Amino acid sequence: MGRLSSTPGRKAWPAMAAAGLLAAVSACSAGGGSATGTGPQEAAPAFPVTAEVNQNRDDYGRQRVSIQVSNTSGAVLTVLGARLRSALFADGISWQASPDGIELPPGQTKSLPAALPAPVCAPAARTHPARTDAARTDAVPTDAAPTLALRMAPALGTAPEESVAAADPYGVLARNNAELCLAQAADLIAGFRLDPGLEVAADGRTAVVRLLVTPRGAGAAAEAAALTIGRIEGTTLLAEDPAVPWPRGVSVRAGGDVREIRLGFRPARCDPHAVAEDKVGTLLPLRVTVAGRDGVLKVDAGPQLRGQIYDFVTAACARQ
Repeated sequence: MGRLSSTPGRKAWPAMAAAGLLAAVSACSAGGGSATGTGPQEAAPAFPVTAEVNQNRDDYGRQRVSIQVSNTSGAVLTVLGARLRSALFADGISWQASPDGIELPPGQTKSLPAALPAPVCAPAARTHPARTDAARTDAVPTDAAPTLALRMAPALGTAPEESVAAADPYGVLARNNAELCLAQAADLIAGFRLDPGLEVAADGRTAVVRLLVTPRGAGAAAEAAALTIGRIEGTTLLAEDPAVPWPRGVSVRAGGDVREIRLGFRPARCDPHAVAEDKVGTLLPLRVTVAGRDGVLKVDAGPQLRGQIYDFVTAACARQ
């Protein structure tokens, strides 16, 4: 890994530290203190960038995170690339800038969007024998402390790169790992999608979305594999129609028949910001249990159905 240079360059930092040390020695000499160099030396300045992992609501359906980098120096720094390394993912989580990079002004933080690669999925933990419910806990790699490799604009003729620890205070990487591993296990059993056509009731107050479940072929490994949809949860836009309760405990087995699950719903909220600020209202959450894992599988409505849902919620709320 190359040594990092920025503004001021990495090569300049030892010189700056040395200058500070000489100033301190001179001050001690002027005050009658020892100038023999036997006292403690001043440490070189730390790399002036800190990093944190986060995820915006509109990134949930895109399998993307935000790498937040903060400039703690007094000079403008230029970031050319960032690669987050975590034991929870098979490859680095990368952000690439334009050829000129992105400027990071002093004291400021910028978010760098980065797509998630394939997860590293450890075997799911088994249910404790004393438990009688169907809850499961996913086992994840323990070496999950992420580090961020940063490429900075070259200075003093170098092509620098430096690694810093990346904080993950909200457990973004672990949560995404669990969700992606659950989705991976579920995909071995069946495919899940929402039909792009929305059925609106005659009175315009309720509608129906259709969840299509397509089981995979019954191969030697998957023949005995099954998945259970414990329940289907509402979203910030979609609420269960009380007149047509959503099914629970739906069993899906590889090699089974294609099935259609009709879900009648009404608007979950009608405030002015419901549609205008929506981020996750058209991601349908399925609470599933599969291969010893329990979690939420999110089924994206897709652009066509998403637009119809927005139009329906707007019109239905206007009728109230």
